[in-house]
Amino acid sequence: MSTETKQSEATLPPLWTIRDVSVFLAVPVGTLYQWRHRGDGPPALRLGKHLRFDPDSVRRWALDQAS
Repeated sequence: MSTETKQSEATLPPLWTIRDVSVFLAVPVGTLYQWRHRGDGPPALRLGKHLRFDPDSVRRWALDQAS
């Protein structure tokens, strides 16, 4: 692994779990799953059986919903 790759990995912000998003948006986890099922929720990445959310994407999605 090159030094450049190690540096870029170290600067990536951590991804949020569904519980993190739930706390940030102040909605139950079940609501997030319902929104995702309907295609209405914030964008998520599926990593194996886990959902992960980019914090910036969640913030943008929330702002779009408010307008």
